[in-house]
Amino acid sequence: MLSIFKKIGYTLYRIWFYILVTLPIIIFFPFLLLATLSEKWYRIFFWMARNLWATPILYGMGCPPKVAWEQKLERRKSYMLVANHTSMLDIMLMLYISKKPFVFVGKKELVKIPLFGFFYKRVCILVDREDTKSRTGVYRRAQKRLNQGLSICIFPEGGVPDNEKVLLDTFKDGAFKMAIAHNIPVVPMTFYDNKKRLSFTFLSGGPGRVRAKVHRFFKTGFLGEEDKGKLKEDVRRVILGELESF
Repeated sequence: MLSIFKKIGYTLYRIWFYILVTLPIIIFFPFLLLATLSEKWYRIFFWMARNLWATPILYGMGCPPKVAWEQKLERRKSYMLVANHTSMLDIMLMLYISKKPFVFVGKKELVKIPLFGFFYKRVCILVDREDTKSRTGVYRRAQKRLNQGLSICIFPEGGVPDNEKVLLDTFKDGAFKMAIAHNIPVVPMTFYDNKKRLSFTFLSGGPGRVRAKVHRFFKTGFLGEEDKGKLKEDVRRVILGELESF
């Protein structure tokens, strides 16, 4: 049983997180809105999201990031960014890691989150996994973004596992099928600490360093759609192996 003091501490920690998420959006709302009026201005929106929202949240939560790189992202290339997904901090950490602008592909349910959802639906590629037409449309919208020189980010588990004891859930095909179709490298990342710092269990979490590793990229130029299953498992094996050895 948690003591009353721990419950109060966990609750205050969560409330502080939601304040940090909401306050920059309120303060910079007019500028964020302007930056979403045209896709040509997305890089400005990304810069604000990364530097005025994600980074202050990480440091404000007492979770300074530390990133290890096995291979660096190149400025003029597009990538498929993938990582394990266990926490809301995953979004902030991904934004912190990549200075190169990218677009999230994510489930439409997040649109319901107040304020955050307003911008989420304006700048992200939304997918309804129950709708075949929606899934097909993602590829067309992703190609448009890639043509603009952006990268794509997908959490390939397709969401956070209900059972938090699951170290790494099975991967969906989408990210790997898309990477092959658009001939872009897959960039696997391992997020070690986000579940411990801010899991989806309300009465849990606490400050501390959040570490990540950017692994060597998987090239896709020589692959066909029939290779997506092997690519998916190879990438998952890298991330799972890192988590198991941690």
